[in-house]
Amino acid sequence: MLELLKKYFGYDEFLPLQKEIIASVLNGEDSLVLMPTGGGKSLCYQLPALRLAGLTLVVSPLIALMKDQVDALKSNGISAEFINSTLTFSELRRVQEQALRREVKILYVAPERLSLDAFQSFLSRLKVSLVAVDEAHCISVWGHDFRPDYRRLGELRNALPGVPFLALTATATERVRRDILGQLHLNQPRQFIASFNRASLNYSVLPKNRDSFEVLVDLLQKHKGESSIIYCTSRKETEGLAARLREGGFDALPYHAGLENEVRRQTQERFIRDRVSTVVATIAFGMGIDKPNIRLLVHYDLPKSLEGYYQETGRAGRDGLPSDCVLLYNYGDAAKQEFFIDQVEDEAERRNARRKLGLVVEFCQLQSCRRKYILHYFGEAWDEENCGGCDFCLVPREEFDATIIAQKILSAVIRTGERFGINHVISVLRGGNTKAIRRWNHNELSVYGIAKEFSTGELKEIAGLLVAKGFLAKNSGDYVTFRVSESGRIFLKNRDSLTLAMPKREEEKVSSASRAALDYDQALFDLLRELRRRLASERQVPPYIIFNDVTLQQMAYYLPQTRDSLSQISGVGAKKLEDLGETFLSEITTYAQSRNLEERDFPVQPRQPGAIRSRLRKLGLGPHDVDGG
Repeated sequence: MLELLKKYFGYDEFLPLQKEIIASVLNGEDSLVLMPTGGGKSLCYQLPALRLAGLTLVVSPLIALMKDQVDALKSNGISAEFINSTLTFSELRRVQEQALRREVKILYVAPERLSLDAFQSFLSRLKVSLVAVDEAHCISVWGHDFRPDYRRLGELRNALPGVPFLALTATATERVRRDILGQLHLNQPRQFIASFNRASLNYSVLPKNRDSFEVLVDLLQKHKGESSIIYCTSRKETEGLAARLREGGFDALPYHAGLENEVRRQTQERFIRDRVSTVVATIAFGMGIDKPNIRLLVHYDLPKSLEGYYQETGRAGRDGLPSDCVLLYNYGDAAKQEFFIDQVEDEAERRNARRKLGLVVEFCQLQSCRRKYILHYFGEAWDEENCGGCDFCLVPREEFDATIIAQKILSAVIRTGERFGINHVISVLRGGNTKAIRRWNHNELSVYGIAKEFSTGELKEIAGLLVAKGFLAKNSGDYVTFRVSESGRIFLKNRDSLTLAMPKREEEKVSSASRAALDYDQALFDLLRELRRRLASERQVPPYIIFNDVTLQQMAYYLPQTRDSLSQISGVGAKKLEDLGETFLSEITTYAQSRNLEERDFPVQPRQPGAIRSRLRKLGLGPHDVDGG
């Protein structure tokens, strides 16, 4: 399998769990795979399909992705096709005839297609060796995107007795996993659950205020020429923000469900093909995009749940290169969402939505590692002291004497009755003139206006530190209110001193994920990226189907100048070496010679026994022609 992996996909080793999953598939076992976006789920059925005698049938709800996935497989020398509503009758007939002649190894179909009598008749004439159900959470009534036709996949199982099923998804709770297993009638399935940690992503939360647009501009400048998505809640805001960015010289386009279908299609197409770098969108944008090189993902408004936030941030950095995920937060956004939640008629649904929003607010106000919080939410332990990939762990912090300000905040919580949110407490401390302050006569309290020297953001941050310290606690209930804990009261009573740590002011802005580990030649990388764009345009495929950014960065670092050297670059398989090798070698060689640059040595990779036998055969040797056998 390692030989096939290198030959067709250009990789020297498997990602975590891929090897075990592929072995299970080849053993004819049913399996459920829970693996985060970018973890390599597709390879788990694409690679064994090359070894299986018959056809691998892939059921996928994302029609927009099918063509790109098939184009990518074909570019690697693998025979693949798709059947969905975008095909004309003649195209459909051609694909079916190829499949019946066993000229297709992997066939993608939409779930709606399976319920058609004509397709069932066609399916009965095929030799199917494996059924892969992608986005398997759609089969569940508890899943993110319930699709009625996915519920009929159990019938497909009955029509293909003895054929192993592989169910794959990126996000599924225990409840959803049980539903998938039951609906698909999986037989003694093996379950493979990968880590939820997306190591390439850097998580940051910044205060949202009148300077937020300038912060956004800084982020886009830092990622100039790279792909970015900015998520907003409303359609109006996507259009307004995109227009404002265009006025500032950025090639930004809006995307939301209210636009014409053709406008949405063209925007998505331009983004996928690197013809526009920034899309300002509602969360509808992203489900049908398999773009691996999104380097910046900004939530300009507050997500509704941690599940949504995790899924949306997972659209960045799918190629494994460092990417920034920035969330802009103020409690006003949370209040807006609470208003809409209050309009929900069903009490249980309303309570659940408020609970999920409360967890997002808690995530934003964290004074500890954000990665650890996310992983803990999904039931995964994280024991590292410093994740090296969130603003809390990356930004240097400095200690300060917080005794007096902590006393003021805790006293204000007590004096206001321990039944208000932190925004109201801070307004009292800063001498605000809000309707709530006037209503409750809190402008007459002794704590009114005693912390005017601190900004609202600073007071929120210190309050968050007091929560982390255990001095402040949340009251249970529908709304987030605060009380002083027993340890907080002891602190006040004893007049203890307190030292806290906050980010250094000059480094408070978002801390970027470090760039790639390789110190590659940026000018050559830009040339190779432009070459990739031209080739992709000529072939009418997205640029990443030619080569992804990881491959181009390795080329720009190692400067390969022979076919053998180029074949050692990750992502350069036999078919791409044959089709594209000379073109990329010419660009690299010309650049290197003009600057007197020499090819760098590649690190020696320990070879597996199968790979060693393959290399010996190429040399015309048998295993016993070498010392030591």
